[in-house]
Amino acid sequence: MTSRKSILRPKEKKILSTLGENIKLARLRRKLSTEQVSERANISRSTLWSIEKGSPKVAMGKYVQVLSVLGLEKDLLAVASDDILGRKLQDAELKTPKRAPKTETK
Repeated sequence: MTSRKSILRPKEKKILSTLGENIKLARLRRKLSTEQVSERANISRSTLWSIEKGSPKVAMGKYVQVLSVLGLEKDLLAVASDDILGRKLQDAELKTPKRAPKTETK
C-alpha cells in the first residue's frame, strides 16, 4: 500500500504555522521548557519542536498531547462548533419548497 503525501496550500500552511506559534507562546507563558513539555506529553523534543513550527507531518494526536500538557485541550472543542456556513446550507435545504402532488386525470 502506498501512502499519499498531503499537499497543503499556503493558506493552510499559515494556519498550521500560527497554531505552532500559539502553542510555543503558551508554553513560554507557563515558563515550561521544551524538555518538560516533551517529557509530560511523552514525545521527543524534536517532535515538540516540529509542533511549534506547525509541521503537517506530526500526527494530530501529538498536537493534542501537547495541548493537554498546557491545559488547552478543550480549545479543540471550539473547532467548527459555530459552523455558520453549514447552518446556512442546512437551513436552505430545509426551506426548499415541495412540489404539489400530481393530480390524476381520467
